[in-house]
Formats: sequence, C-alpha cells, structure tokens
Amino acid sequence: MKTILNVIWLVLSGFWLFLGYILAGILLCITIIGIPFGIAAFRIGIYALWPFGYTTVERRDAGAPSCIGNVLWLVLAGWWLAIGHIVTGLALCVTIIGIPFGIANFKLIPVSLFPLGREIVSTNQPFASSW
Repeated sequence: MKTILNVIWLVLSGFWLFLGYILAGILLCITIIGIPFGIAAFRIGIYALWPFGYTTVERRDAGAPSCIGNVLWLVLAGWWLAIGHIVTGLALCVTIIGIPFGIANFKLIPVSLFPLGREIVSTNQPFASSW
C-alpha cells in the first residue's frame, strides 16, 4: 500500500516538491554559511519525494547550533514552506481520495519548519537511530 501511495504522490505533487527543495538546497550551498541549510533542504527533498513509510525523529545529539540554525531557518524560509504545505494539504483533503496525500503534506510541516536536528527514518524502526 505504501508503494502505491508513494507512486501516486510522486506523480501528483512529490516530484514538484522534490525539485523545489533541491533547487533551494543548491542555492543555499553556494555560500559556506548556507551549506548546513542546503543539506537540510536536500534531506527534506528526498523525504518529500517518497514520504509514505518514513517519519522524522529528533536527534538527541543535536545541540545549540541546530537550535540557532532552526531559528534562522524558521525566520527566513520555514514559515513560507509550512504555509505552502498547509494550503496544499487542505486542498488535497477536499476529496476523499486526496486525504492521505493531504495528511502526508501535514507530516512535512514540522520538518519544513525545523529541519536541523531531525532525522528521517523508516516507520518500521522509528527510534532505531535515536538511541
């Protein structure tokens, strides 16, 4: 079922989200200061490409730099991305068939707001790398 949902997601919106995050990651990696944000954008892009069967967990070893980076990310890009995911998720939830895809968009909101200090893991083992 996850594979079917991922393929439909890929066709409807995942590919475009992936391209947007990859483009943002490339632009962020132009400067040395933006490289951590670019890497975070690449991770979110991969997650946005194939979200069913994966979730995000907080990394316990992430410290103050990721907190400061998340504040910068939130102010500069995070809230725009979250608004985009909210609008897209609500639009997808209008139909019964679109509800799983709307929920997938809502799953992307926390990681689009605060990407640093989070890790994307399979739902089969959501806490495997946190310990």
